[in-house]
Amino acid sequence: MSALKRIRKCLLLAKQAAVAVLMALAVLGAAGAYAQSAVLKLPDISQHARVTQRIGLTDITIDYSRPAVRGRKIVGGVLAYGDVWRAGANFNTTIELGDAATIEGQPLAKGVYGLHMIPGQSSWTVIFSRNSTSWGSFTYDQAEDAVRVTVKPRAIDPQEVLSYDFSELTPRSAVVRMRWERVEVPFRIELDTRELVAQNLRNQLRSRALSEWQSYEEVANYLLENKLSAEEALEDAEQSVAIEDRFENETTKARALSALGREDQALIARNKALGMGTERQVYDFGRGLQRVNQQEQALEVFRTNITKHPGSVIAHNEAARIAAAKGDYDTAVKEMKLAVSQAPGAGRPSAAARERCRHQQVSAKTKVTRRFPACHLLLVLRVTAAGKR
Repeated sequence: MSALKRIRKCLLLAKQAAVAVLMALAVLGAAGAYAQSAVLKLPDISQHARVTQRIGLTDITIDYSRPAVRGRKIVGGVLAYGDVWRAGANFNTTIELGDAATIEGQPLAKGVYGLHMIPGQSSWTVIFSRNSTSWGSFTYDQAEDAVRVTVKPRAIDPQEVLSYDFSELTPRSAVVRMRWERVEVPFRIELDTRELVAQNLRNQLRSRALSEWQSYEEVANYLLENKLSAEEALEDAEQSVAIEDRFENETTKARALSALGREDQALIARNKALGMGTERQVYDFGRGLQRVNQQEQALEVFRTNITKHPGSVIAHNEAARIAAAKGDYDTAVKEMKLAVSQAPGAGRPSAAARERCRHQQVSAKTKVTRRFPACHLLLVLRVTAAGKR
């Protein structure tokens, strides 16, 4: 071997030895700071966290590590403007969508995505990558982007440790917020909850016993309440009736027929249901009609119920509603007094009951709740009648 080759070999060995020493020092230093070990399980400086939010029937999960500020300048310092950041620490921050969704209006399929961000002075880019298994953003490839959106950051009070949370919740959406140092980065996730739940209910039906009338009736109700397929709702209601003919599924069938514009058939189903229902069921059905602004139909239901059950607490309640609909508040108050006097425990009310009525009297001046205890309706009528005089 020539002298030149021996020199080159020595230099290569020396370089390899230097790299090995540096790596050993890095491992020892990391272990001393309780960083992640390649051999042992040790506490991480940036601790692992996971947050999940259900929207409708869909779970959204963010899996990340939580770095701390520790006196450093983060945005514009540790996180340089324009550089891709792993939106956390250690491994990829990931976000899992249980169903297809939209991110700031852009569609994104169900799945697990690597979450990255690009800081900016006036806007941030949020990236959903199809690669969710890399170590941070060091091997990030824009060609693997599924979606990227631009959002506006918000200034916040100091936040030492990075966090993700869900805010502005609705039945079909939420805003995800990344918060760290003095910045919040929000992005909105939206789902077609009505259709997703309808499809989920269809799948649930396939696993239910065919002898359960309730399952089909519940699906039909959901479809009608959310203004989805009235045709499908009618099929489910008829299947429920075929299993066991009841007040509940006959009224649902009537609603489906009415939604389809088949009023003659709807009236037949409704009248059949009213003949099968208890006094309370019929009353609740009438109240349901009132809530969807079918006032005349509701009042007719009340009149029918009064004829079948005259003089009862519910009958006086219904008579009060009929009178109030006509603007005859004096009669309405009189009927409600009769209802209160005949109600179970109609003697002197307990202190708790009096307090509930007192609280309801205050709230009745500005708001009528969906469900009316007798004392609440009486107070509402008194307030209304006083205002008419």
